[in-house]
Amino acid sequence: MSVSTKAADTLEVRALNTRAASLRGLGFLLVCMLPLALAWSLLAPLFRLVLENDTFSQIPLIPLVSLFLIWERRKAIFSTISFGGALGAALIVPGLILAGVARLDLFHLTSTNPMSLLVFAIVVVWVGAFALFFGARAFWAACFPLLFLLFMVPIPEPLLSKIIFSLQGGSSDMAEIFFRIAGVPYLRQGFVFQLPGFAIFVAAECSGIRSTLALLITTVLASNMFLTRSWKRAVLCAAVVPLAIFKNGLRIATLSTLAIYVNPGFLTGRLHHEGGFVFFLIALVPLALLLFWLQKREQRSQRVAQSA
Repeated sequence: MSVSTKAADTLEVRALNTRAASLRGLGFLLVCMLPLALAWSLLAPLFRLVLENDTFSQIPLIPLVSLFLIWERRKAIFSTISFGGALGAALIVPGLILAGVARLDLFHLTSTNPMSLLVFAIVVVWVGAFALFFGARAFWAACFPLLFLLFMVPIPEPLLSKIIFSLQGGSSDMAEIFFRIAGVPYLRQGFVFQLPGFAIFVAAECSGIRSTLALLITTVLASNMFLTRSWKRAVLCAAVVPLAIFKNGLRIATLSTLAIYVNPGFLTGRLHHEGGFVFFLIALVPLALLLFWLQKREQRSQRVAQSA
């Protein structure tokens, strides 16, 4: 066989592989569109929920993060690809059924629960489509980016209300601790604090649910990227809730104290409405330090294992 013939064969193989990859990608995208087409009438309410409810504003960002993670790990994920018919069908079929249930409202769900069911169905179909067109090995290699898509799913009721209530209680308890430390006189009844000159109510909007979700998503992502041991990832993620409560209690106490001793306008000013990011960073700093410490311990353990 001549050199020119070998080159021609190589180009033909590359062309076939490129065509196969294009068809595989096209098939994947078409299957991903199926739940959206099946529940088309629910997409407009879903978009309104994302735009009008800050608790679910992270939904459009999650797929972008998952795509970035898959792209970053593409060599490991797509080193061996195949068709995973059984695994893909085991996810796609139930996902489409759930999308149909959400579309027809068979369970007569209320509040944001129809959106929760719809987005969960979309995620299940997307994960199944990945398994179908790229195979089991690629599926397991991309397990974290695929499971990360679950952060798209709005927390259903009554679970969301219970979480918010718990955050309200924890934030109120932490704010009370800060009032005591600062020597601020107060009288507390549940979520209501009687302070000199005014009263504050730690409402659901003040629970910090949005920043807590953002903190959790950030921490889960960082733990996967920088830690290898599962128990250390769990330790880092477990620190989110107490730090979120600490941060929210500090915010309530700070705004109230400033309103008492500096200017009552702090309760309605920019720091109240736009200062959440400052307190988010306050919670992020100890999480970053804990991550750094856990990472250093991992590296030390690896060096000891290698030297042994």
